[in-house]
Amino acid sequence: MKAAIDTMAASDLHEMELSHEGWTLRLVRPARQATGSAAPATSSARPAAPRTASAAAAPSARPAEATQHDIQAPMHGIVHLQAAPGQAPFVAVGDKVEAGQVVCTIEAMKVFNEVRCERAGQVLAVRVATGAEVEAGQVLVVLGPQADV
Repeated sequence: MKAAIDTMAASDLHEMELSHEGWTLRLVRPARQATGSAAPATSSARPAAPRTASAAAAPSARPAEATQHDIQAPMHGIVHLQAAPGQAPFVAVGDKVEAGQVVCTIEAMKVFNEVRCERAGQVLAVRVATGAEVEAGQVLVVLGPQADV
């Protein structure tokens, strides 16, 4: 656990989540109020529920933005869209997903970290490929509202 804290302290990560043998450790660095660049502030906005709520409340927001939800990478690493080679992907375009469902894993320092949905919806786009290197804050999957069938 100390190694994870030291790793985060030595990096510019804003959030890190590790799962191992049935337990999960989630470290979140508080958002900085004054930054020299707008990019770090944007990538640190991982909790998408508040961002979605504020977008819905803003009258100037486009309707598509108010209903879409981006699932972002919580850390830098290699993305895997399926549990093992040859298996079905966790999600595909058109799939309905529930809150808490795994959409992919990110391998960082030989640890596979699950990335889960924060809300239910339908997968509109998968923006990464298995084996791709991703950075914290990068959009992995785009969700829309669940279509009534």
